[in-house]
Amino acid sequence: MKISPIQLRIAITLVTFLFFLWGLSYGLIDVMNKNLQNHLHITQHESGYLQMAYFGAYFIIALPAGFIAQKFSYKIGILMGLALYAIGCLLIIPATNSANFALFLFAFFILACGLGTLETNANSYITKLGDSKNSSFRINAAQSFNGIGQFIGPIIAGQLFLSITKAPKDAPIEIIEELLQKNMGNVQLIYVAIAVVVFFTMLAFIFAKLPEQKEEITTQQSQNILTCFKNKIFSLGLFAQFLYIAAQVGAGAFFINYVTEHNTDISDSQAAYYFSIALIAFMLGRIFTTPLMKKISSHKILGIYSMINALLCMYLYFSSGFSGVIALIAIFFFMSISFPTIFAISISTLPQSQVKLASSLLIMSIVGGAIMPSIMGYFNDLYGTSMGYLILTICFLFVSYYGFIGSKEK
Repeated sequence: MKISPIQLRIAITLVTFLFFLWGLSYGLIDVMNKNLQNHLHITQHESGYLQMAYFGAYFIIALPAGFIAQKFSYKIGILMGLALYAIGCLLIIPATNSANFALFLFAFFILACGLGTLETNANSYITKLGDSKNSSFRINAAQSFNGIGQFIGPIIAGQLFLSITKAPKDAPIEIIEELLQKNMGNVQLIYVAIAVVVFFTMLAFIFAKLPEQKEEITTQQSQNILTCFKNKIFSLGLFAQFLYIAAQVGAGAFFINYVTEHNTDISDSQAAYYFSIALIAFMLGRIFTTPLMKKISSHKILGIYSMINALLCMYLYFSSGFSGVIALIAIFFFMSISFPTIFAISISTLPQSQVKLASSLLIMSIVGGAIMPSIMGYFNDLYGTSMGYLILTICFLFVSYYGFIGSKEK
């Protein structure tokens, strides 16, 4: 299909907007964690199931989503992702009406299946919308809009969700029900609004003329499912990515809990604003560090940044007051380059025939984010939120090892 320059720009704009949409969802999910603790009266361990449902969906959907892109087209894969995203948002309606935590988990699982499908397709598709020499620029520009979405999410959620105070346990049942109903109404409003935006985005993709990108699965590719694990740099990188995502999601999931526990004068809604600042720090970390990689090996930067984060997690365990908030924000700055750096290093020594499969496996490693919050929540309930961050030290130490030693060829 021949496509004009204007149509190509429209395609790039539409795909870039997808990055904003899943960034917005990620920015909301960690605030929802604290919100459901407040109003459904669940423990931190139980609230960790929210991330388990959310990031567990990525593990399940990554390979099917990649297969759809290969068998049909990126456009079909994107439309499937948007449909699941919208359905998940609309499932928030019965979840909020009944204030049922299990329904919330199911809704966010379906929603995240949509997001996982979008990420699997859009990350690859945008690199092919134009000449190859500018592919890195396009995906990095799109990632910037992802950062904007992550930044906006906590601000919206903090204002509409956490601004409604938690009802005291001894409050009259009428007060408890009134606050719960108001909070659930705000949650429903946000996700229904997102569903409407996603629906119109689907229409735009349906009627837009997009370059078709079909990739047939070859026999050679299908026979390489296990051979890529024989590559030590990849197999260690896959585990490093698993632990890094576990640390990133865990750090965000209980950010608000940590801030409010160690600073009693900071409310939940104010802590959500600090979380937005942390996500800005995450974005700035990529902006400032990327140019350094032309002068300093990405392996070394990954090792140094991860070691700094291990030390900061130790500091969080012993610190109190506002210095802990600053340290927690700093962790996000030093996490910023980890995912793309581990991703690039892991596949750097693989033959081309194994790269697509290896990439899908690295996306599946996002399941680390499904496991860690529940583990952290269990120890947080027993010993305080500081203990959960101490656990993250182990994750960052291994990533640092991978940067300094495990990523080197012998």
